[in-house]
Amino acid sequence: MPAIDTVVIGAGHAGLAVSRLLTLEGRDHVVLDRGRVAESWRTARWDSLHLLTPNWMARLPEWSHIGPDADGFMSASQFVRYLERYAASFSAPVLSGVRVEEVSAVGDRYRVVTDCATWLARHVVIATGPGGQPRIPAALEGLGADVHLTTSADYRNPRQVAEGGVLVVGASASGVQIADELAAAGREVVVAVGRHNRMPREYRGMDIYWWLERTGRTARTIDEVRDADAARREPSLQLIGRRSHHTQSRNLDLRTLQARGVRLAGHLVGAEGQRVSFADDLVDSVSSADNRMHRFLDTVDRHIDQSGLTREVWAAERPKTVAVHGAPSTLDLAAAGIRTVLLATGYQQGHPWLQLPITAADGSIRQQRGRTEAPGVYVVGQRFQHRRNSGMVDGARHDAAMVVADLVGADRAVVAASDERCEGKTS
Repeated sequence: MPAIDTVVIGAGHAGLAVSRLLTLEGRDHVVLDRGRVAESWRTARWDSLHLLTPNWMARLPEWSHIGPDADGFMSASQFVRYLERYAASFSAPVLSGVRVEEVSAVGDRYRVVTDCATWLARHVVIATGPGGQPRIPAALEGLGADVHLTTSADYRNPRQVAEGGVLVVGASASGVQIADELAAAGREVVVAVGRHNRMPREYRGMDIYWWLERTGRTARTIDEVRDADAARREPSLQLIGRRSHHTQSRNLDLRTLQARGVRLAGHLVGAEGQRVSFADDLVDSVSSADNRMHRFLDTVDRHIDQSGLTREVWAAERPKTVAVHGAPSTLDLAAAGIRTVLLATGYQQGHPWLQLPITAADGSIRQQRGRTEAPGVYVVGQRFQHRRNSGMVDGARHDAAMVVADLVGADRAVVAASDERCEGKTS
């Protein structure tokens, strides 16, 4: 069993960020992935997907976007190439096609068993991301077997979806983007709308993420929020990765979908055969999202006034209110011509190979600033792991730095303690 200092599990942006910092520290390590670099971006994303964050935010340790389109948005395939170049820039020790089967404690070390080899490591960094298995709502247990049930992870394009209408469950970034694409392809679409976060793509001439960073929102830490669990379940922003263009709106929200002919309903609460039912909460969900959006835009306006930026930015123009009326309480899918239910309800974490007592009941890994209860075992890339942007490409660099600093610092403390014990002992 070969011994190694650190095993990093996952070769996405978070795992590569850790690998780059370990390389700078001269630490012997390996990065394992069940697929290739950025595998989920290759195989679990739809064809037209672009990053929600602009290119200038694709910052990683010792690496950032260099190109003419800093304000553009990389497609999934472009982002794969971006990470491939990053890995090649420092010869990242990535082993592709390696499936981890077990991580367990052996004394003060950790045994990492895979389908091709086993390592004995001093440290393990879990960088598999916030995803996992798509979350299937319990409300759909009674759905008829003749209705095709699929998820955003399996969706590629409208041609791949069975003919007929589609019920999209979820109205965060994935749900509204897929619904918009299906409607543009001529499909009848209904969206079951739950809690969501509405934001304009741009505000006063600047991308919304520029304002989120400028006002300190992305750097807010988990210690600053009242309910950490709720913060980590916060829906993604209702956005699409595109800039203003004269032929299309820069925003993608429920108003955009309504203009496409998409029908809106409250969140899904039940299914029996071909009939599904919705909660009477659409008005409240839309109103809450609008209120949260306006509170943040108020913060931006105050920041502009206080910073003397009034002459540097555009006049304030806010998105119009979503008009909601006639939301159905039930829907007969067959009568509506809907043959597919597509879930955009997020993911449920799971680490069946992790044989350490560090997971919570929901499958997430218990941690503080990336450090788990198992000494030498860390996690990177979780949603709101420490900062609000921890789950984003741009945020992983901060968590990776904290993890590697702790890893290296702990080792140095052990060496220092050992040196102290040996002082005065000569042969």
